[in-house]
Amino acid sequence: QAQLVESGGGQVQAGGSLRLSCAASGRAFSNYFMGWFRQAPGKERENVATIRWDGVSTSYADSVKGRFTISRDNAKKTVYLQMNNLKPEDTAVYYCAAGRRPWATTPDFGSWGQGTQVTVSS
Repeated sequence: QAQLVESGGGQVQAGGSLRLSCAASGRAFSNYFMGWFRQAPGKERENVATIRWDGVSTSYADSVKGRFTISRDNAKKTVYLQMNNLKPEDTAVYYCAAGRRPWATTPDFGSWGQGTQVTVSS
């Protein structure tokens, strides 16, 4: 399993931006799906964004489309989530996730980071 460490969370006012980073270690990185999830108090964990191992294919939850961008730097073994025009409803703990199998055609996440808090005030 990959070890994942998130950073970049914090508190921001509505309309602001944050960039989350997730550094991976412990195994290969460049041939695995990566993703970002979030969980707000009292709600289920939500898949926010996913990026394929080649960085070409990405997908987003409808709630963040046009505002969030997922990217990866395979040389640095890092995946990013750029979050713009943040809203109070984006407040949650954000988790990084890594796929279970290399060269997968669909994401199947098996490793998780410890999470980073994002708080958006109105």
